[in-house]
Amino acid sequence: MLPVSAYIIAARRSALGRIGGMHKWRRVEELSAPVIAAALADCGVKLREIDELIVGNASEGGNPARLIALTAGMAETCAATTVDRQCGSGLEAILSAIRLITCGDAEVVVAGGAESISNAPWRIAKPKSLYQIPHFMRLEPGTTDYSDEPQQFEASEQLSRRLGLSRGQLDAWAMKSHMKAATAREKRRFVGEIVPIRSTPEEARDQSAIEPGLEDLEKLSPFLPPDGTLTPGNTSAMHDGAAFAVLVSEAHWVRLGRPTALKLVTSAAQGVPPDREGRAPAEAFRKMMSRINGLEIGQIGVVELSESSAAQALAFGAELGIDPDIINPDGGAVVRGHPFGAAGAVLVTRLFTRMTRGASHGGTDGNRPTHGVAALGTMGGMGLAALFEVTTAEAR
Repeated sequence: MLPVSAYIIAARRSALGRIGGMHKWRRVEELSAPVIAAALADCGVKLREIDELIVGNASEGGNPARLIALTAGMAETCAATTVDRQCGSGLEAILSAIRLITCGDAEVVVAGGAESISNAPWRIAKPKSLYQIPHFMRLEPGTTDYSDEPQQFEASEQLSRRLGLSRGQLDAWAMKSHMKAATAREKRRFVGEIVPIRSTPEEARDQSAIEPGLEDLEKLSPFLPPDGTLTPGNTSAMHDGAAFAVLVSEAHWVRLGRPTALKLVTSAAQGVPPDREGRAPAEAFRKMMSRINGLEIGQIGVVELSESSAAQALAFGAELGIDPDIINPDGGAVVRGHPFGAAGAVLVTRLFTRMTRGASHGGTDGNRPTHGVAALGTMGGMGLAALFEVTTAEAR
């Protein structure tokens, strides 16, 4: 039996909020349910049709996907699975949904990521003896209780130094990213993508997407004084948020009238040494491209990268020879924040907007790209990349 194709026919997300910010009292199910409802309304899929919900999450523990499914109104018989690939969890959830459908085990799957770090449980390590004090466990996995593996910004700092990147170059890249995001807001490119949990202007935009001046960025102190290049202004910070996509089989896609959709071409995951964490997205991208025949990098029209820092973004483009203008054309994670396990699902939602929606519905102006990539690094030294293509009824 030939494999069944899987189609992403809708994708939505919440605005991203700072930890303790706009979503500070919202648990993952409260963040997720409105986003799922909006995505289902976009494509006309009914709650009773959903076979499974797959959620990427890295901070809750347990299986929050089940609670999200019930809160969203899905049938009690609907299966629910939580995936944890750290920052890549949301993208991995969507890839898992594609595998489920292509294997013929499901017709309709909702998949994405949700993270409420503001409300996530604290993780405390058990002391080894009665004489030791319990200590909080950090989000990044380590090989020991007190791991010497670098945090993400430390790995990016090492990357910046190896490539000879200056503080000025990183701040300039961050400033340009903010300008891209401002242009996208002016042209209403996030309309139809962001779901305000409450109907207020503040919840229709990402909370950290402010418009600083270059002098504001230059005044910020580096994480690693005195001569560090990374600051809060040119790195991405953890945020709360949710993003979900609706995926269907080819038969279901046909029944819905063959709406414009995204299809996966291929994907790849790649581990790197933890102290080279900043290079993980580029390594995953290389592995992904090695699996493709007949498509050159120059044919990729957009790359959505959830960069940990401006250094990682600059290195990604330079090492792979990618036109910097197609990387995060509406601003990246340095601008909007990084919602941990939901970050990869945000990337797919951004691709859906860029590649399938028209300008009148909050999409892009002019020609839409036919191929796009979602890529990011994950804590612990892993990279994940996925290439998608647009499918329309006319192209069939």
